[in-house]
Amino acid sequence: MPNDMTTHLSNALQAAGTLWSAGGKHYDEVSFAISDALAHAAQRLNAQPDHDVLDVATGTGWSARNAARGGARVSAIDIAPKLLEAAQQLSALITPRIDYRLAPAEQLPFADQSFDRVISTFGVIFAADQKRAAAELGRVCRKGGRLCMTAWTPDGAVAEFFGLIAAHSGMPASSPSPLSWGDPDHAESLLGRDFSLRFEHRVSSAYYDNADDIWHWYLRGFGPLRALHESLGVAGRRALKRDVDAYHNAFAVEAGLKVQREYLLIIGERR
Repeated sequence: MPNDMTTHLSNALQAAGTLWSAGGKHYDEVSFAISDALAHAAQRLNAQPDHDVLDVATGTGWSARNAARGGARVSAIDIAPKLLEAAQQLSALITPRIDYRLAPAEQLPFADQSFDRVISTFGVIFAADQKRAAAELGRVCRKGGRLCMTAWTPDGAVAEFFGLIAAHSGMPASSPSPLSWGDPDHAESLLGRDFSLRFEHRVSSAYYDNADDIWHWYLRGFGPLRALHESLGVAGRRALKRDVDAYHNAFAVEAGLKVQREYLLIIGERR
């Protein structure tokens, strides 16, 4: 029988998996909107045909497929069953076949030093236990191997958006914040024991005709917003859309909307 802590962890992971699963296959559209950042990470990963690669918190498998482009052997994990189902469908023609597994970042189902390359694009940052997740990244990466991670910055556009969502949900902010990974000092404190780190600050850009376009895009594919919207009454939903639209209209340019999101790329060489 599992102890109370194990039961609590399992329940929490299941709840988180259900939340992120809410977008289902449409979450792939979320990845498409930030595909410039995902390509940045994959190119810095530089996976080769003889490499074993792990994608942590893969979502619908966008970065797993990017890593597999050159023929690398890729495994990928996530806690959201519906996203993994979509990932398997979208990856059906990839060779070698990508090995998708349901598992948390804090407890990777792989032996020590199993991978030459490890990637996580805006994924492992949402792990509840940051120290344990960071230790797992180091455990499964071979000496001399490489880690590439992307993280939203703690003072950028995504931080503002998450603050808006939190205000409507009434839920307390998680501590430490997922956005803390985007602070190089914090990333160093988590990963520096196992990895020699370098950093690149970049901006991801996405393009839409208007605020309605991005609203419906979010509502289809982004589980946390979808779940929040479904939990609110009519007045709450109207207020949420009003504030989300106002947030996005601040990114207006001549052609429509150009939404820019600041992120940090973390590149680690395993000691």
